Amino acid sequence: MGRLFQVTLEGKIYSCRHCKTHLALSDDIVSKAFQCKHGKAYLFSKVVNVTVGVKEDRLMMTGLHTVADIFCVKCGSIVGWTYETAHDESQKYKEGKSVLERCKLDAPDGTNYWVSHEAHIGGSDPDDV
Repeated sequence: MGRLFQVTLEGKIYSCRHCKTHLALSDDIVSKAFQCKHGKAYLFSKVVNVTVGVKEDRLMMTGLHTVADIFCVKCGSIVGWTYETAHDESQKYKEGKSVLERCKLDAPDGTNYWVSHEAHIGGSDPDDV
């Protein structure tokens, strides 16, 4: 196995809850209004230190999307997913962006997010407010 290279971020950093690997900056948050099966999630314009899984079509709250799960490059934990293709024109803004699940992250201030008993089970897209 080869040497593992990781990007070190500076600023307000979201990191992997399990191994503390840097994943994203708070400045790169596009939206905090996303939901996943474990609760809240954030849409980021850029994430680092992840590997991308197999692309698949998923029917989400806002329609059909081609997505791929993303995993922490150090510990292998699933941390979210990336949008490859949005099949609805109104959802095209998601393409090339990634969602990180809050319960899989440590926040920039060091706090942990945990799964809530009130978590929304069926969706992976923003709340319709």
